[in-house]
Amino acid sequence: MTHAPLTITLDTGRIRGMLAESARVFHGVRYADPPTGKHRWRLPRPAASWSGIADATRPGPMCPQPGLPGQPAEQTDEDCLFVNITTPLAEPREPLPVMVWLHGGGFTTGGGHPYDAQRLAEQGNVIVITVNYRLGVFGYFGYGGLPGSGNFGLADQIEALRWVQRNASAFGGDPGNVTVFGQSAGAMSIGALLTSPDANGLFHKAILQSGSPMLHWPCGVMFPRSPEHTPYLEVSRVAETGAQLAQKLDIGGEDAVDKLRAVEASTLVEHTGDFANHVAWGTPLLPQHPADAIRSGTVHGVPMISGNTRDEMRPFIAGAHSVTPITDERLPELMANSFRESAGVVAEMYAEVRDESALIAWSSITTDTSWAYAAHVEHELLAPRAPVYAYEFADSTAPNVNGYEIPELPMGAAHASDLPYLFDLGGENLLTPKQHELACAMIDYWTSFAHTGVPQSDHGPRWPRFDERSHVMGFDERGAHSTDFEETHKIGLWKRIRS
Repeated sequence: MTHAPLTITLDTGRIRGMLAESARVFHGVRYADPPTGKHRWRLPRPAASWSGIADATRPGPMCPQPGLPGQPAEQTDEDCLFVNITTPLAEPREPLPVMVWLHGGGFTTGGGHPYDAQRLAEQGNVIVITVNYRLGVFGYFGYGGLPGSGNFGLADQIEALRWVQRNASAFGGDPGNVTVFGQSAGAMSIGALLTSPDANGLFHKAILQSGSPMLHWPCGVMFPRSPEHTPYLEVSRVAETGAQLAQKLDIGGEDAVDKLRAVEASTLVEHTGDFANHVAWGTPLLPQHPADAIRSGTVHGVPMISGNTRDEMRPFIAGAHSVTPITDERLPELMANSFRESAGVVAEMYAEVRDESALIAWSSITTDTSWAYAAHVEHELLAPRAPVYAYEFADSTAPNVNGYEIPELPMGAAHASDLPYLFDLGGENLLTPKQHELACAMIDYWTSFAHTGVPQSDHGPRWPRFDERSHVMGFDERGAHSTDFEETHKIGLWKRIRS
């Protein structure tokens, strides 16, 4: 086997990567200029050229963010617009598909390099690129009259996809065969990219994991006191949040944005949670709310894999329970708050799970009315326009990546529990041998889709398109098989209540 070269020439200069255990890896490759100083809250600019050979053996910093226990402070910085590239070891005989990963984290946390993609690249014979983009107050800040308000993180993703178009061939990749894939906020970002005029032609397939553009959380569903909301916010509302931040910091006047640009990042990051789910629409980059764009057909018609985990809401409900216990006595109050006159019907339909525990019941109800219902509606709307392959990850033995240990609420197939089946998180393989079998099937399906637009695996059955009797592929302890998603998640009930 002839190894592919470690020194690569990009459109901006030369880089040198490294040989990892089973792949060729290039870390910390700059795709845009630093969004710092006077360039904070400006749309990204392509990276400037450099001389010599840049080191690409260490990850670049992630965007500043709260809640990184055990992480060195130098791992975050506003100068964060880097990609990481993982390729098979061998020199490819023909250009390989490129898979571009957008990480999750509620638009406020995360980064590209913790997702070790060697298994994906090696088994699937694909190139995987993971992206850092601006988060929270740095990525979704808005202010009246500020160009790009609420879209800086989304613009970074588009700039990264432009970088892929210019540079994929240098790694042996095919810029005409790019699959963008992501989980949670990453998938919700893809929901925006699917409807953004600026993203047209930059990718050719999409995989959405636990993040539908149709997501709409009713009042009190994400957390007991949370308002009704979606991941996307009208740009004037984003500007209001920015004005509130200026007020908190006692900053005003016509030059308020310039004054805010001078505030230390360590001060701003304390307010980053205010800008979760603040991807702005009503802008040149995102003219419509993605859900409205999909309903009207203003969407890039690319083949898609799209789905959820069976127990999405369990970690969110566990977090809420740790603050205010969710008990049998509170369930009627929670249901009345979220579903008003339909609360009695919901209680009746979920009587069986109520007998298990209040936590199981409320997790099931909130999963079904938000994540599951949104995914199903999305698939119904998009399937007539382009191939849609729907799935549900349901391995109840999945690694507990969320960390909650509540006896009456096992995490099961919780939000993000599918990630270790595709990536070694933080470079660590978390899977048992049995789980690894399922992971091999999932990687086959994901990467064959990147190759041809049709997911296939020797470790599982044919995966029909969603428009074949609303087919959904299930992935659980038994492997890959057809599953009755509509029955499991009571989609008929939620259609009556939510429509």
